[in-house]
Amino acid sequence: MIEMQDVWKTYPNGSEALRGISIKIDRNEFVYVVGPSGAGKSTFMKLMYREERPTKGQIFVNGFNLEKLKQRKIPYVRRNIGVIFQDFRLLPKLTVAENIAFAMEVIEAPTKMIRKRTAEVLELVRLKDKGNNYPSELSGGEQQRVAIARAIVNNPAVIVADEPTGNLDPETSWGIMRLLEEINFRGTTIVMATHNKDIVNTMRKRVIAIEAGQVARDEARGEYGYED
Repeated sequence: MIEMQDVWKTYPNGSEALRGISIKIDRNEFVYVVGPSGAGKSTFMKLMYREERPTKGQIFVNGFNLEKLKQRKIPYVRRNIGVIFQDFRLLPKLTVAENIAFAMEVIEAPTKMIRKRTAEVLELVRLKDKGNNYPSELSGGEQQRVAIARAIVNNPAVIVADEPTGNLDPETSWGIMRLLEEINFRGTTIVMATHNKDIVNTMRKRVIAIEAGQVARDEARGEYGYED
């Protein structure tokens, strides 16, 4: 599903974000990516959806070699990867339903399919009565649910979630985690970067810890392992 082979990333200013990363994530896994701030977690996540490219090494996602990918194939690969951000990144002038539908419009899905699928994911994220609202009319937790709906509307094989509970209170965070667990149960691979020790230690999943650009730990049913 996702494989990195001896991946290095050096930025133009000379800073090394990642050094010799080799990992494999199987289909249907739920993986936490943890580590100190500045350890390379964000770069690690961005490489999976080709927001960044490695300086050295190879990355395979859902059967595609991202380094050998032709430019015209990038949109096809990205439609199979849903991305969830800490700051939601919703379009403020579009309604909830329009924000979700937009992800299907960019891949030129048929209008009838867009309406049907948008309604389905709104129900899944428990926002079926909020489709005509605008993001500014929603709570932070509701906005994150919209972001999740947008990420899954194209039935991606993988979801990359970068601190999806970072701006949420504890109760709302647990609601988001239960939703992500349900999506994972339905067959979607989830890779989630987080600083939330309670979530990692309670919902015991695989933990990949990155320190100074390298994999320091890779444990099934692991713990967070850092002090706040």
